[in-house]
Amino acid sequence: MKIKVGITGQEGFVGQHLYNSLGLFPDKFERVGYDITYFSDEQLLNDFVGKCDVIVHLAALNRHNDPQVIYDTNIQLVKKLIDALKNTQSKAHVLFSSSSQEERDNLYGKSKLHGRELLIDWARESGGKFSGLVIPNVFGPFGSPYYNSFIATFSHQLTHNEQPKIDVDGTVKLIYVSDLVKLIIDEISRNEGNHQLQIPHTDEQKVSEILSLLEGFKDLYFKDGIIPELKSKFELNLFNTFRCYMDIENHNPVKLKKNTDARGSFVEIIKLNIGGQVSFSTTVPGITRGNHFHTRKIERFAVIKGKALIQLRRVGTDEVFDFYLDGEEPAYVDMPIWYTHNIKNIGDDVLYTNFWINEFFDPEDADTYMETV
Repeated sequence: MKIKVGITGQEGFVGQHLYNSLGLFPDKFERVGYDITYFSDEQLLNDFVGKCDVIVHLAALNRHNDPQVIYDTNIQLVKKLIDALKNTQSKAHVLFSSSSQEERDNLYGKSKLHGRELLIDWARESGGKFSGLVIPNVFGPFGSPYYNSFIATFSHQLTHNEQPKIDVDGTVKLIYVSDLVKLIIDEISRNEGNHQLQIPHTDEQKVSEILSLLEGFKDLYFKDGIIPELKSKFELNLFNTFRCYMDIENHNPVKLKKNTDARGSFVEIIKLNIGGQVSFSTTVPGITRGNHFHTRKIERFAVIKGKALIQLRRVGTDEVFDFYLDGEEPAYVDMPIWYTHNIKNIGDDVLYTNFWINEFFDPEDADTYMETV
């Protein structure tokens, strides 16, 4: 029987990643529809809560000019959720996104601590299950600059001709959003409840060290198209985060230099300081390849002969990006993670395409999920 999971704050940074990741396991989870307006309509919120076996409460205000507004908003959201749980006599397993700032003397941290305490009281009184997740700083693709993470801000600035500024060069404890989502899904599956579950950080870095890495990505990859050497999982995650802040529509396709003489032509397709796998394909006219996405892999398509349409669409959105490539003017398109993509031969002749991906294919862990663009 599928577990019915509802996510408040589904439209937010962690919410989107959790919603999309649950979608990778359609035989195990059913995602209950949610909209931000539910907290403004008691009946809609009751209906939402009544459908859920599990509720992951992520809806919260992180930043505002007035800290009191942050506190009041977050506590009000928790109280409305508790009212809906009581109205529906729900025995759902509620997971609450708290923060390591619980221990700090600020109103955001206090709102998280008080909110967790209110939900603990609800669980004790109702017999429901509750897990309070105390979460360190989260980073990853699609976070909002100037809101979710300084890494999102730095990445946005570096890819939009702005210079980041470090206010305080402290050491920061971090967790990549995909690692956090995996832990949340594990907690959903266990279905036990834990009033205070301390989510461990996966990385600890100085702000200046992170900025230095991001500036290296800009110089190598953003400017010159060179895949940098990625010495750790953290650097891979940081690179995939950085890539998602590039202006995908205007950056692609990237033209390659074609060297021609009496013998023919020569084109450098990829320069990399990292390993992986290179392959090529032929595609007959009218055929489409792909229609899948990756959650961690780095991939490059380069058309070397023929005419192709490469399409990309970010999972969970409707906008499709179309890129037309022609072997007469060699070019490539890189695939950001969580973008489903395909390539179609739109010419009259056989299409020749070169593919590079940063890791060998492993059928036991393919990181390839089918979804039509």
